[in-house]
Amino acid sequence: MTGVLAGIKIIEISGIGPGPFCGMLLADLGADVIAIERPAADLGKARPQQIYHRGKQSIVLDLKAPEAVEVVLDLLSDADALIEGMRPGVMERLGLGPDICLERNPALVYGRMTGWGQSGPMAQAAGHDSNYTALSGALWYAGASGSAPQAPSTVLGDIAGGALYLALGILAAILRARSGGQGQVVDAAIVDGSAHLLNLLLSMIASTGGNFARDVQIFDSSHWAGQSYCCSDGGWINIAPLEPQFYAELIERLGLQGDERFTRGQFDPSLWPELRDEFTKLFASQPRAHWQSLLEGTDSCFAPVLAPDEAAEHPHMAHRNIYQRVDDILQTKAAPEFSSDANPAPQAIPPRGSDWQQVLTNAGFSVERIQSLISNDIVSTK
Repeated sequence: MTGVLAGIKIIEISGIGPGPFCGMLLADLGADVIAIERPAADLGKARPQQIYHRGKQSIVLDLKAPEAVEVVLDLLSDADALIEGMRPGVMERLGLGPDICLERNPALVYGRMTGWGQSGPMAQAAGHDSNYTALSGALWYAGASGSAPQAPSTVLGDIAGGALYLALGILAAILRARSGGQGQVVDAAIVDGSAHLLNLLLSMIASTGGNFARDVQIFDSSHWAGQSYCCSDGGWINIAPLEPQFYAELIERLGLQGDERFTRGQFDPSLWPELRDEFTKLFASQPRAHWQSLLEGTDSCFAPVLAPDEAAEHPHMAHRNIYQRVDDILQTKAAPEFSSDANPAPQAIPPRGSDWQQVLTNAGFSVERIQSLISNDIVSTK
């Protein structure tokens, strides 16, 4: 692999959601990620829709067998990090807990991805993205008072509060280990990460008196700015001119500078419901293209609300080549960009188990041992 993380080896115990996404993110940036997957009916079949496996190598092991556990430990002997997303205690019961793995490789970074964390009263409870962000406080401002708080599925919790924090923790711990420190466990809980995401909002709340209620903050869904409005053709647009100079430009471009409600209503919560209603009527009077022509690219803090396939065709997004199609599956390129170490294009998605020979051979397994693993159904090859 090429990329800024070339030379870093990651073993991923594949699960669902944020763990595999974290592995994809690291693979996108050039890390050598080996996904250890469980036996399934799609062994060896193409799976272009599973974007989160792109750029990885795949080997299928039955981790219920002691011989498979020993294979994982051998693969970990020269790895920089491990990613796992099981419920607390599962890896320990498999014989792959942190103590055993760190004994085999003292410099290993053991990355753990869960919703609730490794400890606490809810550590063993089932949950999903919106449960974690609901408890952490991150979902609180995703809606006006009286409406149901709702955020896009997986984005706020699984990815922003989970996978990205796990990736950051793993890389930070690898740096520590490589500078003479020891390996360690990274406990990345979505409730922790999504709560940490609130610190910018908490700063704003603290600076305005510490009122945590909805309907009183300029950044929550009660304010008319930061809102999405429906246009006459059914399309949607979003405006967010929070600063006075940007607000003034929006009002001028909309021809509303003579209306006292708009000139004094930016920071007056008593006027927000009325302004929302007025903006709703105004933007519903013209198609989305009209508002794009009037406001896009200005300091009005404006953008159309686009579906991913529409976003792929937008001139700005197309200029940055953000969306790409691989095997006719729409996906996004790696991010962020680097000036010296260019990110590779989205890599191929391996069929489940397709890289068993390369993985085991590169790890120094003998031909005899590989044949024994196959004949005993420890490694699935077909």
